[in-house]
Amino acid sequence: MAGDKYPSMSRREIEGLVADGRMVFILDQYVIKADAWAPYHPGGDKAIRHMIGRDATDEVTALHSAEARERMNRYRIGKVEGRWTNFIPPIQGGKFRPLSEAGEDVFDNGPDSSATASSSVSTTASSDAGSRPPSPVFDRDSDVDASLRKRPAPAGIALDREKYPQIDNATQDNIVSKYRALHQRIKDEGLYQCNYWAYAVEIFRYSLLASASFVLLRWGWYFASAVCLGAFWHQLVFSAHDAGHMGITHDFHTDSALGIIIADFLGGLSLGWWKQNHNVHHVVTNSPEHDPDIEHMPFMAVSHRLLQSLRSTYYDRIMEYDAVAKVAIKVQHYSYYIRCLLVVSICTGYRGPTSSWARVPQGPAWWHRYLEIAGQAFFWTWFGYGIMYKAIPTNWDRFVFFMVCHVVPMPVHAQICLSHFAMSTSDMGPQESFPQKMLRTTMDIDCPPWLDFFHGGLQFQVIHHLYPRIPRHNLRRTQKLVQEFCNEVGIPYALYGFVDGNKMVVGTLAEVSRQAAILAKCQQVIAASSDPLHGHGHES
Repeated sequence: MAGDKYPSMSRREIEGLVADGRMVFILDQYVIKADAWAPYHPGGDKAIRHMIGRDATDEVTALHSAEARERMNRYRIGKVEGRWTNFIPPIQGGKFRPLSEAGEDVFDNGPDSSATASSSVSTTASSDAGSRPPSPVFDRDSDVDASLRKRPAPAGIALDREKYPQIDNATQDNIVSKYRALHQRIKDEGLYQCNYWAYAVEIFRYSLLASASFVLLRWGWYFASAVCLGAFWHQLVFSAHDAGHMGITHDFHTDSALGIIIADFLGGLSLGWWKQNHNVHHVVTNSPEHDPDIEHMPFMAVSHRLLQSLRSTYYDRIMEYDAVAKVAIKVQHYSYYIRCLLVVSICTGYRGPTSSWARVPQGPAWWHRYLEIAGQAFFWTWFGYGIMYKAIPTNWDRFVFFMVCHVVPMPVHAQICLSHFAMSTSDMGPQESFPQKMLRTTMDIDCPPWLDFFHGGLQFQVIHHLYPRIPRHNLRRTQKLVQEFCNEVGIPYALYGFVDGNKMVVGTLAEVSRQAAILAKCQQVIAASSDPLHGHGHES
């Protein structure tokens, strides 16, 4: 259907479609109904659900190839005129009215908004409704008068508003316009073209580590062999990450196959599970309710909002602030690196396969599942049977080998946490642009070029979140362009040294721990008082 043949759809019509359960979003001014495609989406349906009712042009462009974008055109059902004002998606608590229900256009559909529509509702008001986290002390009680909930914006949001550009149409449109112009400049300068010679060097490094591990294992030097195997996995993760983002060949099936070979066959980690998890992380970065990459309860909390027993929309469960969490969070800033070593490095390493296979892929990617099953069988044959059972003679040596080879890759998890844990977790509302959100929630790590092999591109997470499909060996060249963009639009570019970045992460964990202690004290005072609002007891 030609562009001028698509019907023009009103905001009220689109709201009605969403109310009827349709997965509708805006792409290049066209209305896309993704219901038929959602079961086939390799990144899972959750990423799509976070785009419902929104202009998803920048998110789709960042995460998809030109071929995938072209295929989306077949799901067009209409077009919109003028600037689109984002709804809050249903998965994030947005309210939508059926088309049969009378009413004008709604510009604030947050969970606390009234049913009365008003075209005069400001962007700032919409941001307030969608971003204000309830008080962890008072707001969990349903009998508290609603007027008491209308408090000024929390300190975190207030600081973000001072630090970052305003969430108004003109400012955000200017940021988006310059972001898209930068994208075109990056393409024109060839920064999307992969440097395959750089991967030849990577393969040489992988081969050295794998060979050293094998030789040392044959010699009976199990500890040294485990160190080399762990270093091998540490380096492999970076290429699996590249392939998962189509950052090598830019072909979906080719990069998926490469990623599965690297992750499943050689590392025992399900690429399919990781992609579904990671795609959601990229569209709702650092949102305590929605981003699985910062949902580590009950072991860790990077935001005071996690002290409220929030419901995770990704895991579809309550992240309980229970007795275990209260103990763990109290000391989280002291035990952070130990948890990276033990909890993250080992426990998350093998949770991928079953959770990924439970979501059976359909459509063109149907065979990925079976390749992953073959990959897991291959991995546990060479590692579980060949090394752990046959090559190592005693149970103690097996235990040491297993622990060492899984602890050595720990820097990967520390590097991933470093990029986000110290950054903003505020919700600035649905009108914040994609590039501003990525810059607000992500930091880069400053390191010399000779250390790039150790960080594997994770030191350029700001650039990666803005343009995820850029090959990692081009990220350093892209950094200068992004810094120019940030200076032009007035968005702070977070760049810290490795030590300073770690200090910020630990400081953030310490601050949340301090807030947890204050919360516990307040709850004790309230429990001992007959006045739940003011916490003052009355003498008899």
